[in-house]
Amino acid sequence: QVRVVESGGGLVQPGGSLRLSCIASGSITTIYTMAWYRQAPGNQRELVAQISNGGRLTYGDSVKDRFTISSDNGRYYLQMDTLKPEDTAVYYCYVEANGWCGKTKCDSEAWGQGTQVTVST
Repeated sequence: QVRVVESGGGLVQPGGSLRLSCIASGSITTIYTMAWYRQAPGNQRELVAQISNGGRLTYGDSVKDRFTISSDNGRYYLQMDTLKPEDTAVYYCYVEANGWCGKTKCDSEAWGQGTQVTVST
C-alpha cells in the first residue's frame, strides 16, 4: 500500500511563491501517476498538475505558466509562482502506484492529508 505526505503550505502575499513537497512511501515498484489537487471552501476538488509514468505533464488551465510540477529522487514538488488570492485552497498530493501487497503485486492509490495555502495581504 502506498502512503503520501505533503508539506510546504503557508501564507504568502499575492505575487509571491511557495513550493509544496510530497513523498510517497510503501512497497512501491512503479508510480503510475502523481498529481496535485486543490479544494477551496465551497468548491469541488480540482486538478492542479499531474505527472504520469513516462513524464507526461498536465496542468489545470488556471495555473498554466505559473505552477510547475517536478520530481526528484522519489519526491514530488509543486512550484507555485505569481500566486493569486484565488489560489487559496487546501492542496492535496495524490499517487497511484503498483507495489507489493503481501506476496502479490497490486495497484493502490493514496491521498495526503492536505496542506493549506493562503494567498492574502
